[in-house]
Amino acid sequence: MERRKDAFFAEMERQRDAVTFDEVLLKTGYSTIELPKISLVGRFSRNCPLKRPFVSAAMDTVTGYRMAIAMARLGGIGVIHRNMSPKKQAWHVARVKNHLNVRIADPPPVCVRDTATVEEVLNERRRKRYPFESFLVVDENGKLVGVITGQDFDFCVDKTRQVRTAMTPRSDLEVASPEISDDEAFEAMVRMKKKRLPLENEDGTVAGLFVFSDLVRARSGTNMHNTDERGNLRVAAAIGVGDGVLEHVELLLNERVDVVVVDTAHGDSERVLKAVRRVKMEFPMLDVVAGNVSEGDSARRLIEDGRADGVKVGQGPGSICSTRTVTGTGCPQMTAIHQCELAVRDSGVPVCADGGISTPAHVTLALAAGAESVMMGRMFAGTKETPGETLFRQGQRVKVYRGMGSRSAMRDSRASRERYSQSDKFAPEGVEAVVPYQGSVSEVVGNLEGWLRSSLGYVGASSIPELHEKADFRRISSEGRKESDPHDVTVTPEAVSSAAMDLSDDEAFDDEGFLDENDAADWYQ
Repeated sequence: MERRKDAFFAEMERQRDAVTFDEVLLKTGYSTIELPKISLVGRFSRNCPLKRPFVSAAMDTVTGYRMAIAMARLGGIGVIHRNMSPKKQAWHVARVKNHLNVRIADPPPVCVRDTATVEEVLNERRRKRYPFESFLVVDENGKLVGVITGQDFDFCVDKTRQVRTAMTPRSDLEVASPEISDDEAFEAMVRMKKKRLPLENEDGTVAGLFVFSDLVRARSGTNMHNTDERGNLRVAAAIGVGDGVLEHVELLLNERVDVVVVDTAHGDSERVLKAVRRVKMEFPMLDVVAGNVSEGDSARRLIEDGRADGVKVGQGPGSICSTRTVTGTGCPQMTAIHQCELAVRDSGVPVCADGGISTPAHVTLALAAGAESVMMGRMFAGTKETPGETLFRQGQRVKVYRGMGSRSAMRDSRASRERYSQSDKFAPEGVEAVVPYQGSVSEVVGNLEGWLRSSLGYVGASSIPELHEKADFRRISSEGRKESDPHDVTVTPEAVSSAAMDLSDDEAFDDEGFLDENDAADWYQ
């Protein structure tokens, strides 16, 4: 089905021209949209939904388990980088999947044998870094015989005792059938004042566990957690195309990864297509996103020949990427997104725009061009959730941010060299840098969400699919771009505060003359 923007890009193609974000603006339109009611639901892959269309990049200075947890809690998803061993990457995935447990339907992670010692259980918890401290206790037949909690561990002086002598026995527990619903479990736990509700099959074996604190979060009206059908946070992980790819994926699947991303600089290659086919044949129920590409034919091949469930678009647009400069290849990102989306439009497979996002407007433009999600590295790189320490440089707090094709990344990791199809003697396709410290990623995502809602309001679109239908562009000149930015003034940090001082309602200020935090929030709205 043809869309409004298709004619714009067709004209660009006729002129053998391509455009990137800062060369275009969206046309505005009649709007009846209430911004809070706009839906920002998208997809990262065929079967992986997003409540917010934001994805953190698979870079070793961007996404480890902390970032992935934060992104899923904010409605998006994080892609755990692969500049580590497959075993360690699987551990990062496990940290994300075990962070939130509304209904634990897969008992093994929360079950221990009654014959184990308290010390053994504590050591295993430390080794796997489980965020929870309560375990169901089972016998040799998998039948529930009790529960051991943090309190039991604290009051057990002799850690060599067997768990069965330190636990709360089955006779003192409240249990439920696995058929119980989330709402029924919540009501029962409130009534009984229990923080945990074990689920037991008719034969006495463990069927699962409800955790009250996570149930409360899931029931919250403001909950934006991106969770799977079990109530666990969703997470993705990057993989390569080498001989050990199936073993790598199996490790990740053991920790219940939601999506794997075949992560290469050039996704339109036989090695990538072969890797995607192998993974889909061996694990048909697992979603596989593949990339990166920037041509429509390349995107179509990944889906038709490789059976990919998502396509990652972007070759060289990133702020720390030098691929285009050193190789002379690639395509400006707006054109790349549109032609890839157009090529796979009727396949049911979504496009993820990867790279080049340096302003909030770029997020909207990438989605308007046809993407269902936007992958970002630079926008998140300075947040506290990224790997690495916060440094001070020239009196400013900064964090390290490097391209996966940078000299240091290639030197440190075989995975980085493989991503760019290079051997031990390598030619870098990226740079190392530092970026200003930004605080929590929740603040960044919150701002991006606000600006994205405003953008959809200007277009008159109530959702991302409607944005795809209504979006139309006009190309702007360098002077038009200059006019779009603040100009002919000296911008000062105090400008907003000065405006706030013009409020006529003196009650908005506290005794010290500062705007009250709650009233300030109302005023800015």
